[in-house]
Amino acid sequence: MAAMPSNPPERPVPAGSQLGTIASVLRLLPSVRPALPRLVAGLVASLGASLAALAIPRVLQRLVEGPLAQGVAEQDHAALLWPTLAVLGLGVTEAGLILLRRNLVMYPGTRVEAVLRTELFRHLQQLPPAFHDRWSGGQLLSRSMADLGLLRRWLVFGLLQLVVSVITIAVGVGILLATAGWLGLVYLAGAIPVTIIAFRFSRRYRVIARLSQDQSGDLANTVEESVHGIRVLKAFGRGDDALESFSGQAEELRRTEIRKAGNQATVTTSLQLIPELTLAVCLVLGVWLAADGHVTVGALVAFFLTAAVINGPVVDLGMTLSMTLNARTAVDRYFEVLETPNPLTDPADPEDLAAVDEGGGHVVLRDVSFRYDDAPAPVLDGVDLELPAGTTTALVGLTGSGKSTLAMLLPRLADVTAGAVEIDGHDVRDLRRHDLRRAIAVAFEDPTLFSTSVRDNILLGVDDDVPPERRERLLHEAVEVAQAGFVHDLPQGLDTRIGEEGLSLSGGQRQRLALARAVAARPRVLVLDDPLSALDVTTEEAVTARLREVLAGSTSLIIAHRPSTVALADRVAVLSEGRISAVGTHRELLASDDHYRYVIASLEKDWESGEHDHETEAVR
Repeated sequence: MAAMPSNPPERPVPAGSQLGTIASVLRLLPSVRPALPRLVAGLVASLGASLAALAIPRVLQRLVEGPLAQGVAEQDHAALLWPTLAVLGLGVTEAGLILLRRNLVMYPGTRVEAVLRTELFRHLQQLPPAFHDRWSGGQLLSRSMADLGLLRRWLVFGLLQLVVSVITIAVGVGILLATAGWLGLVYLAGAIPVTIIAFRFSRRYRVIARLSQDQSGDLANTVEESVHGIRVLKAFGRGDDALESFSGQAEELRRTEIRKAGNQATVTTSLQLIPELTLAVCLVLGVWLAADGHVTVGALVAFFLTAAVINGPVVDLGMTLSMTLNARTAVDRYFEVLETPNPLTDPADPEDLAAVDEGGGHVVLRDVSFRYDDAPAPVLDGVDLELPAGTTTALVGLTGSGKSTLAMLLPRLADVTAGAVEIDGHDVRDLRRHDLRRAIAVAFEDPTLFSTSVRDNILLGVDDDVPPERRERLLHEAVEVAQAGFVHDLPQGLDTRIGEEGLSLSGGQRQRLALARAVAARPRVLVLDDPLSALDVTTEEAVTARLREVLAGSTSLIIAHRPSTVALADRVAVLSEGRISAVGTHRELLASDDHYRYVIASLEKDWESGEHDHETEAVR
């Protein structure tokens, strides 16, 4: 048996991956701009600390060339006191500026992280279901959590450290050249191999860093799938297979991390070894120059003390470079999602659906066609269907005929390829999505609940500005209609917090809560995608009786997967080969339409034999 869960398919190279590192990270500028003043202040403070450290060798040079070289009488300690106090003052200044830098950058760093995370989540909410069908939850989770945490650490430490290190090295080398001439040139020559190594490292490390972060996302997705499917894995005894798949992915990630650490260790070693070797050469040359009188002892002392200050940033370049490349990869992964265009946008000049009197809900599908991006043929091809206001229409068809796809077009979870969907005379593409989805509620066969209270789950579609008294009335009426009285027996009743996706409840209980949620929204149009499939016969009859009363004032489209659901409808529409082939009452169609009789017979056969799998109809 193949290992499970399987790895996700390869994704195309993101557009931003061809940008240079600077151009890539500059895409963060709009989100970072409000925090720039404090970040720049933190950079100035950090740079001031480094310059204070570089000033100490110059003070010591004056001390060596002055009082120490000339000799100081025991009673004349002032000549030693002031240099000592200057060194102490510079050290205290350096420490104070480092502390100031930390205080300046921590708050804006966390604020930028929160803003980026919110922007990403907002965009994910706007993207259509087709996007989420292609992307795994683990990849999106790793981008919104791990990648943005990495970006925050780079902004508050890595970026500042990189800029300060480069400036410190440049200023320090200038001081070396001014202090010891030829020795400074020798030290500067060591920058040539350092630059070559850093450039080669950045090219290799960038590829490995991207691979590592993608593999982390895949691993997170495997955990997510296994946790959600734990009942299936246990029921079929496939826990060991899931563990084997996870172990293989974890081992692959471990090897990538080892490669990444190996590259970082190589560059760090080189950046530490080359300056040390350069200093060794400078030591031999400096002693010879001092012996010949070309360099003073004080200048030699200042040279090596300054070089010691510079060596720290040089060695840290390996870490800051790797951190920068990791951040650049995180930026690419972040914008890979954020720059995904949303095909379902609000119109520039939206029409006002609220102008229609309450009790509307007249829906018309005009020559509607729909094709998935990667499909060779359209799922729907020229659908014409009218749902008069206040009527209930059952939509029937064989499995794969496109019933659930048609249902998605009404609340504009997807856009038609051709034709138009209209509600109360408005093309749904001319309305704000928020207004449209307040007018159309959907109860899916496979119910999705959230890790919050029963009350909040049921009232999800009710506007927050609805008065509390009416909210409570809608809540209790919806519970009664959906025959969900079991909620009152839960530990905290309606305030009981249900587990993730409602898995602590039975399938029938989850489906009744999802139906109650759709009913409580009191929409103009109610779309029910086989909402009773998980209910027993007795409960189904009770729900059906109450739904007849509730649906009396609403326009309803019921996706029928079993014969009993058709009983809810005033009329029936038959979907065949992407078109509506017949419309009429159940009795009329039984008498006149051979395909309808075949569809009903197939549904009855599947239901009676227990082959109905309670899954949402395939839409591909």
